[in-house]
Formats: sequence, structure tokens, C-alpha cells
Amino acid sequence: MREKWKKRVLVTGGAGFLGSHLCDRLVERGDDVICLDNFYTGSKGNIAHLLVFNCLN
Repeated sequence: MREKWKKRVLVTGGAGFLGSHLCDRLVERGDDVICLDNFYTGSKGNIAHLLVFNCLN
């Protein structure tokens, strides 16, 4: 049933504090997540655990 509601979501600022937590939630929910960040204030370390499992585009 979840496949019917699966969404592709773009998170701008996804490597920041709030964005990375939002990405975590969306991945846990089963959505496809595209994280967009210029790393000006965000950090790749905030989403590294998601990159390892290829959860983000």
C-alpha cells in the first residue's frame, strides 16, 4: 500500500541541521529524496549515513 503513496521529494538545504533531519524522516517513510545543498552552512557529514546506503539522489 505504501508504494501507492510513495513520493519523490526535493529538499533544499538538505545537508543543514533541519534539512538533514527532514531527509531522515522522508527516507524512513519510504519516499525518494533528492537533497540539494551548496554546503555554505550545511555539512556533508549530516547526510553521510544516507549516502552510504544510496538513499539520496
